[in-house]
Amino acid sequence: MKNGRVNFDYLETRDPEQRELALFNMLPSLLARTIREAPGWASHLKGLDPSSVTSREALAKLPVMRKFSLKDMQALTPPLGGFPTSDLKSLNRVFMSPGPIFEPEGHGTDWWRSARALFSAGFRKGDVVMNTFAYHLTPGAWIVDAGARALGCTVIPAGPENTEQHVEVIAHLQPTAYVGVPNYLKILLDKAADAGKDTSSLQRALVSGGALLPSLRQEYLDRKIFVFQVYATADAGMIAYESEALEGMIVDEGVLLEIVRPGTGDPLPPGEVGEVLVTTFNRDYPMIRLATGDLSAVLPGMSPCGRTNMRIRGWMGRANQVVKVKGFLIHAQHVAKIAKRFPQLGRLRLVVGRDGTQDTMVLKAEAIHYEQQLAEKIAKALEKITQVVGAVQLVPPKTLPNDGIVVDDERRDHV
Repeated sequence: MKNGRVNFDYLETRDPEQRELALFNMLPSLLARTIREAPGWASHLKGLDPSSVTSREALAKLPVMRKFSLKDMQALTPPLGGFPTSDLKSLNRVFMSPGPIFEPEGHGTDWWRSARALFSAGFRKGDVVMNTFAYHLTPGAWIVDAGARALGCTVIPAGPENTEQHVEVIAHLQPTAYVGVPNYLKILLDKAADAGKDTSSLQRALVSGGALLPSLRQEYLDRKIFVFQVYATADAGMIAYESEALEGMIVDEGVLLEIVRPGTGDPLPPGEVGEVLVTTFNRDYPMIRLATGDLSAVLPGMSPCGRTNMRIRGWMGRANQVVKVKGFLIHAQHVAKIAKRFPQLGRLRLVVGRDGTQDTMVLKAEAIHYEQQLAEKIAKALEKITQVVGAVQLVPPKTLPNDGIVVDDERRDHV
């Protein structure tokens, strides 16, 4: 790492209460402008009084935006569903992610807000950055490209293919930093070692889009490369990033992040694993309670690095849990409906298995007391909601795993 490290700006060390106050002071005007300028959001937030959304409790009452809704609205109202606050001709770029979902990019420096995460990873003016994220159609490479150039770095737009050519580029141009998926850096280093090419110029890396196992991070550290993770999406840009403390991921200053019960918009207490929802303050393409489909949990306290924003545990799996049982699709929203009907229950977990050639379904539910009558009522509600008959097993509180999984398919061969 480079010496003399400081924070990206004063926002990172604000008093948490001041940050919360500042964000919710800005939110009503953002909502008002979004409803006025973006027809898609106006339809989604119909009837909302923006001036009333001045707290997390008020924010939690707003409807959740799911990615399939973005896709459907874009198909219904092309090209972008009415979600940007300006028309297509006024944008800088438009990308396409799997779905397909089309994502716009507006004009301006560091539009995706990635410079803060890069700075936290040690990137500085004068660094030469090997960018191996894809530049074709998807925005991944462009997100970090913009942030690196905003910091004064030189960017090599390498993309994710042509490993042999990449090794030649590293040996010749001697980049100081790498961005890309975690394991591809190892592929490059091993390939270069086999070819006798020098890669000692590489000192730091920012990675995303895959698992950075502790053993892999240590291997990079043994090679004197400091590696940090970042959490970003094509719809919301930068969401959270690691610092030198390596204790969770720090939420970006331009994001309001919530952890909710999968399949709902109901906030969970700190420490509980749930789905990540984000609200972003992007004037061109705002996101209001966007469900990322990712699982995480809030970490208590502040980072030892001195940054004071909320921390999350990082990516912990997918919240979009869908299985097919006896020909019917069962998903997290079904379990969420059970939770709403029976608020006295704790965690719920719908376990799908197989007995011989037959699918089985058991809803495990945390309850303070075992009551046969309660179990029977839950079973009837389960059948009505899912159209599938299932058993109910009441278990003591705090016995189900805190992993965010509410639909667990234990069948050896998924249908």
